[in-house]
Amino acid sequence: MSATPIEITETRGKPRKLVERRSAPRTRGRASLNIVLALLVVYFLVPFWWLIVNSSKTAAGLFGGDNALWFADDINYLGNLVDLFTYGGGIYARWLANTALYAVLGGMGATVLAVLAGYGFAKYRFAGRRAAFAILLGAVMVPTTALVIPTFVLFAQVGWTNTIWAVIFPSLLNPFGVYLMNVYARDAVPDELLDAARVDGAGEFRTFFRVALPMLRPAIVTVLLLSVVAVWNNYFLPLVMLSDNRLFPVTVGIGVWQSTASTYGAAGGQTLWSIIILGSLVSVIPLIIAFLALQKYWRGGLAIGSLK
Repeated sequence: MSATPIEITETRGKPRKLVERRSAPRTRGRASLNIVLALLVVYFLVPFWWLIVNSSKTAAGLFGGDNALWFADDINYLGNLVDLFTYGGGIYARWLANTALYAVLGGMGATVLAVLAGYGFAKYRFAGRRAAFAILLGAVMVPTTALVIPTFVLFAQVGWTNTIWAVIFPSLLNPFGVYLMNVYARDAVPDELLDAARVDGAGEFRTFFRVALPMLRPAIVTVLLLSVVAVWNNYFLPLVMLSDNRLFPVTVGIGVWQSTASTYGAAGGQTLWSIIILGSLVSVIPLIIAFLALQKYWRGGLAIGSLK
């Protein structure tokens, strides 16, 4: 075992100091961390890379035994894209529009309710607050798929099944978003600042919109992003609630295509697999754009909060 290098320093009129050089162990630790992070990046990016590569292939390229992680000789993005948006009378474009509608209305509605409820739990004292918040925490632990069947029975009684509201209204409830807003509002919005606004004559609504809401921007963006992604990727709820394929989101529509391709096999199934893969790639592009667009507000809000 090699000894740790020691540097001896001495100043005039002061005792000598022994300084251990720990740069080598620290460098090895950083190298190990970088290797782990690199492996994680590869692990998460390989499926996306597979999607990009195979979206460019024809049916012959997909099932011809070529390298699954590299492009074929004939790149056919444009042809597959035309087939994607013309197959079934252009039903994919309708599915994409339905998904955007569900995600925007459901995500924004869930964010508004989460902000109001989280702020209320954090800054107001009322009877039953602790019991209600305990129930909320219990709701966070309940899988959303476990609530789909009871929700279907409830909506069937009021005649809302096979409508867009059967997908939007259940998406408005986001217990984790309420919990996140409660934790953030409790620490990010000082009670003294709210009391000062009330002393100056501001009402509760004005205090919330002019004082508290700007401080909650990072958490609002986070909850909005999580809510939109959750609704966009939702599969089981619309699968149960909807029977009209014109109301399907893109997740359910691609699932129907996949079932058709698996059932018919070579009799048309191979051609369908090409547009299934490209349709999956197209469906995640809006999420990437949304994340990149909201990220600057997220970082900006965090920077403003740190300066304050």
